Amino acid sequence: MENRSNQILVGSVVLAMLVAILGFIIWLSQASGDQDKRYDILFNQAVDGLAKGSAVTFSGVPVGQVESINLQPNTPEFVRVRITVGNGTPILVGTTATIKGVGFTGVSQIQLDPPAKAPGRPRVVREIACPEQNPQSRCPYGVPIIPTKPGGFAALLNSAPELIENVTKLTERLTELLSDRNQNSIAAILDNVQTISKNLAERSDEIAATMADARIAIRQAGDATERFGRLADTTNDTLGRDVRPLIGDLRRTVRSAQTSMDNLDKLLGEARPGVQTFSTRTLPEVGQLVRDLRATSQSLKGISERLDQQGIGGVVGGEKLPDYRPQKRR
Repeated sequence: MENRSNQILVGSVVLAMLVAILGFIIWLSQASGDQDKRYDILFNQAVDGLAKGSAVTFSGVPVGQVESINLQPNTPEFVRVRITVGNGTPILVGTTATIKGVGFTGVSQIQLDPPAKAPGRPRVVREIACPEQNPQSRCPYGVPIIPTKPGGFAALLNSAPELIENVTKLTERLTELLSDRNQNSIAAILDNVQTISKNLAERSDEIAATMADARIAIRQAGDATERFGRLADTTNDTLGRDVRPLIGDLRRTVRSAQTSMDNLDKLLGEARPGVQTFSTRTLPEVGQLVRDLRATSQSLKGISERLDQQGIGGVVGGEKLPDYRPQKRR
């Protein structure tokens, strides 16, 4: 009976120790888990190769893992990836995340890159954190968000369809370019180029002579240009020596003509009142005199005609009245 009670006691002590060790392990795991930091990354691209538990590296150093991958019902173009990293990982403002492929196995991991230091500016040593006031503005899911940048294997995968389409178009155009008709045209062009090259080679002596003549012509043109320059200088000297006195005489003549015109204008100004009087008074009187002379001339003409027809009696006596003859009544 006593042996049985000792065994029960020993078993109870061992069981209690196992429970204590298990509780210590659980507490230690929870304590270490509480020291990890959590961040969200919103990828606007496919996350092929990522899975729960995928590695998270910082500048190539493993610092954590992927905790979860979730789709966004309100914004389906984004994929939210939550990561956990060690407490000592420097996730500073300006840190970016990129999906990076691991070899050719199809497995991917998240690469965290430190912020780039701008030349001439001090580095901002401040971790990404949720603001105390209105935290939902920057932390809508309760943890800070690390911005992304396209690159690496994911960017290549995203651009693969467009790249394949461009390669397909390029292949089609190359096929059209290298068709039988174009090949015949290219062959004809090459034959013509070969013929031209052959003709140029045969006439190389003539071309050399032509180039020599061209050099001589260019040299003669240079000499002619120099002579023309000297002639222009001589012409300038001649004009300065002979034409300047002539220009002086011409200026004096122009001044004399201007003086004469001024005197003429003055004379016309003085004669203008007499001309106006002549035109307003004398000319109307002369016109009246002419009209009177015309009337006198007409009268004299009538007298001369009666003198010719009727004699002196026609002029002295008056005109005869016709005899009166009474008309008969019917």
